[in-house]
Amino acid sequence: MQHAIPYRTWVLDNPATHRNAPETDPTDGPSSSAVIGGGDARSVQRMVSENAVVVFGKSGCCMCHVIKRLLLGHGVNPAVFEVDEVGEANVVDQLSDITGGEAKEDGRFQFPVVFVGGKVFGGLESVMASHISGELVPILKQAGALWL
Repeated sequence: MQHAIPYRTWVLDNPATHRNAPETDPTDGPSSSAVIGGGDARSVQRMVSENAVVVFGKSGCCMCHVIKRLLLGHGVNPAVFEVDEVGEANVVDQLSDITGGEAKEDGRFQFPVVFVGGKVFGGLESVMASHISGELVPILKQAGALWL
């Protein structure tokens, strides 16, 4: 009889020394994933600058999963960083510093956040809108996430 493999992501002790710990879920594809707690002030900036496509989302967020599956369907291998509740405020502050304070009208940063080519691309609505309009693939090619 076959047994299901439980979904688990690796929890990093110190995100400053570890990057992109691989997932153990075989159905989700080959993307990288990590759970972020605290970390130094440059860890998020380094993650954004070192990867062509980065998705920041809360742990277990279904919208993050949708973005990840869409990008995997296009052949992009996004780095997915899941933010836990403990380090959420720290990561939001770092993301606000990177984006120059861009946030929603109410001043809050919302997850998931997608960075393409080191620049903030937006959330689920932005990714889906550009996918439907056909603008997503050229943007991914320009960022170096797609080679074809």
